Amino acid sequence: MKLQKLRKFLREWRGVLITIPTVALLVIGLRGMGFLQLLELATLDNFFRWRPNELPESRILLIELTESDIQDLRQWPISDRKLAELLQKIKKFQPRVIGLDIYRDLPVESGHQELVSVFKTTPNLIGVAKISGSKTLYSVAPPPELLKLNQIATSNIIIFDIDGKVRRGLISFQRKGKTFFSLGAKLAAIYLEKEGVKSEQIDKKLNTYQLGKSKFFRLSGNYGGYVNIDARGQQILLNFRSHKCRGKKRQKECRVFPTVSIGDILNDRVSGELIRDRIVLIGSNAESVKDNFFTPFESTPGVEIHGELSSQIISAALDGRALIKSLSEKSEILLIWFLSYIGAILGFNLLRIRWKIVSIFLVGVGIIGSSYIAFLFGWWIPVIPSLLALVGAGITITIYINYVERKDRLTIMALLGQHVSPKIAQAVWRDRYQLVKEGQLLGQKMTATVLFSDIKGFTSITEKTDPETLMFWLNDYMKVMSQVVIDNDGVVDKFIGDAVMAVFGVPIPSTTEKEIAKDAIAAVNCAVEMGEKLHQLNQQWQEKGLPIVIMRVGIATGTVVAGSLGSRQRLNYTTIGDTVNIAARLESYNKSLQGNSCRILINEQTYQYIKDNFSTEFVECVQLKGREQSVNIYQVFGKNSNLK
Repeated sequence: MKLQKLRKFLREWRGVLITIPTVALLVIGLRGMGFLQLLELATLDNFFRWRPNELPESRILLIELTESDIQDLRQWPISDRKLAELLQKIKKFQPRVIGLDIYRDLPVESGHQELVSVFKTTPNLIGVAKISGSKTLYSVAPPPELLKLNQIATSNIIIFDIDGKVRRGLISFQRKGKTFFSLGAKLAAIYLEKEGVKSEQIDKKLNTYQLGKSKFFRLSGNYGGYVNIDARGQQILLNFRSHKCRGKKRQKECRVFPTVSIGDILNDRVSGELIRDRIVLIGSNAESVKDNFFTPFESTPGVEIHGELSSQIISAALDGRALIKSLSEKSEILLIWFLSYIGAILGFNLLRIRWKIVSIFLVGVGIIGSSYIAFLFGWWIPVIPSLLALVGAGITITIYINYVERKDRLTIMALLGQHVSPKIAQAVWRDRYQLVKEGQLLGQKMTATVLFSDIKGFTSITEKTDPETLMFWLNDYMKVMSQVVIDNDGVVDKFIGDAVMAVFGVPIPSTTEKEIAKDAIAAVNCAVEMGEKLHQLNQQWQEKGLPIVIMRVGIATGTVVAGSLGSRQRLNYTTIGDTVNIAARLESYNKSLQGNSCRILINEQTYQYIKDNFSTEFVECVQLKGREQSVNIYQVFGKNSNLK
């Protein structure tokens, strides 16, 4: 019994069981090969843009070189004297740390010694160098004076993704045995040190460390939606601040960080309170200098990206602002499998296409919404693989079901042909999973009523009628009789020459006495109507000079076996059993008994079910040919007035 239940389960659910792993593995494969990475990064960009606005970062001040500053100074690069003057004016307002994002490996006359003096006397000034990827250490060297004082950082913060955008920040990396910190990271470390916050390593192997209120994790090659990226060094995903200016035309009064120009400082247009105890970042935002990079929002100056990294580290350590974490690869794979399952179940259980579309759409919206909410709390959960698994499984199972249903429908229609009523066809289709197996209608033991009809004297008619006329005449007869069977919810089992075999109560079994009685009444009522139709046909045939006939009908109720019979090349749906033999014998019994256009004989079981609905008469109890047991035979003469 358990094995049968298992087989039934596997048969009914095999489409789902095939779809789930197929779609899941395909999506996992596409993701693993990086085909979904661009879509995932675009989704991440939208999450950044949708996020609610945040207050500007008040601990950082950007001092930018603008195109107007270049016109006023009438020189680029800015001269050492002007740069020294700029730094002196900033120093007097006591910033916590100054980051100079302007290369100064060579003198820019005039005033070089003045600048050297400022470098030597400003312990909280950090200059930049660009570390080379070739044999030489620097592609752009740092200011020599700052290098001697170990007051340098690298400008190698910019890490491009495959679409040319910047989404990752570099905290530190090693080159020729030395550890270099990016400008943003070093400025943040100096700022936090004065707050009494220092990093504590948690896991050396995973390069995980605690900094204030947050744990910093090293970015892996397959972090979130990334696939096999270059994750060398200590990288983190930049958690860009959202602000009303994002995505709009950049304006001075609409910035992520408080921002002034170099000209504002040189011309004493900036309050000292804007500088005091802050990180001050000096860099370029002039179009002619081209130090801008694409981020999820817009073209962003490099100095602002340094500021983003500093702000992210400081706010995470002091305020607990979320760092963007990701699920483990195993968790992402499980999520893909789960959503493949959901898509397959929705596609399998919901019958109408529109409900499948609506349900999958709603679940898809739920995936996007829940991923966005998770993002607000600092989690990057890949959306595209999840959606692809959901939609892919839903579409695949729908296509599979349509294929199976078409195949089953063709099987059922091939077996039953046009010889069932729409009501029975609908019932067969409803229960197709229980009825159809391996292209066949399963054999079932059931109680049914079998009807056999035959034309009296058909052999002599064939001798007197030419073949063409005979075929037309017989088809006319068969068409009318088979329609009567169908109208009474019977199944035309077969035509045997001039004989018709019909069964009532198949292929959907009747399991209650009420249902069995209904089948028996329908069979006898069918026989009576066949006689009425034959009477009408005789009148038409007589007018056309065609033969007129009478018919004999035998009806028996009892146990039968109904199902597909034959080979793959020739397969028919039929009914067999002792009840079929009884009905056939009753049709041919005592041909001298008359009954107007149609003589109807029934067995005892049929009589017990129909006796209150039809006019009947007991004939005799007789042992039919080929049977050992006797059978009570009754003749039906017509309907009683109480037959509905």
